[in-house]
Amino acid sequence: MNDEVLLQLAGVSQQYGKGATAITALSGVDLTLHAGELVAIMGASGSGKSTLLTIAGGLATPTSGEVIVEGEWLSTMSAKGIAALRRRTLGFVFQDFNLIPALTALENVILPLELDGWTRHKARTAGIDALRTVELADRAATYPDDLSGGQQQRVAIARAVVGSRRIILADEPTGALDSTTGEVVLRMLRRRVNAGAGGILVTHDARHAAWADRIVFLRDGRVVDESASTGVERLLSPAAQL
Repeated sequence: MNDEVLLQLAGVSQQYGKGATAITALSGVDLTLHAGELVAIMGASGSGKSTLLTIAGGLATPTSGEVIVEGEWLSTMSAKGIAALRRRTLGFVFQDFNLIPALTALENVILPLELDGWTRHKARTAGIDALRTVELADRAATYPDDLSGGQQQRVAIARAVVGSRRIILADEPTGALDSTTGEVVLRMLRRRVNAGAGGILVTHDARHAAWADRIVFLRDGRVVDESASTGVERLLSPAAQL
C-alpha cells in the first residue's frame, strides 16, 4: 500500500423513502482506499455492504456526502461523465459473473473498452493482457458456457481490470464458487491489488476477508469497527504463493 488515494467516501448516507417509512441504508460512512490496498467490508445481511459498493462505484447517488474517485468529485459530474469514469477507472466483479453468453471470454473483457471508443485492435491487445493476468489467455475464444465457474469469475476479474482501471469493486465474488475455485479468484484479485490497484471486497466469510489488508465492519449502515487483517501476511508469504 502507498499514500496514493484512489477512492474516498466522506460522510456518505443513503436513505430510501421519506417520513415514518424511510429506510436508512448508510449513515455517515467514511472510507478511504489507497493504491495497493484491498479492503474487506463485512456485516450482517442488510447492514449496507452492497449499497456502499454501489455508491462507491457511481451506480447510485448518495442522499448526502461525497464520493471522490481519483480526485474527481462525483457530485460535480454529469451522468455521462460518471459513466465514462466507470468505464475507465472502476471495475466491478459480481457474484453471478454477469458475462454475456453470446460473447467469447475476450469479447466480454473488451466490451467496456469498445463502448468507450477504443479501436478493435487496441481493445483486443488490452483484453489479452488482462486475460493473461488471470492466466486465461489461452481461453480467449471460449464462450462462458464452456468455462468452469472459477474460470468465468476470472474472466469477470479480467474485465474489471482491463485497460487503465485501478479500482476493483467485488461484491461476494466467490459466493457461487466452491472453496478451491474461490481461493483462485481471491488470489487473482490479491495479485492485481499488489500490482498497484485498489480493491474493495464485500464478503460475509472471515476466511475471504483474511486476504485483505484491512477489514471494515458495518452494522445498520454505520461503520462500527475497523481492523488490520491478521491473515494477509500469512496468505502473502512466499510459501502461500506456490
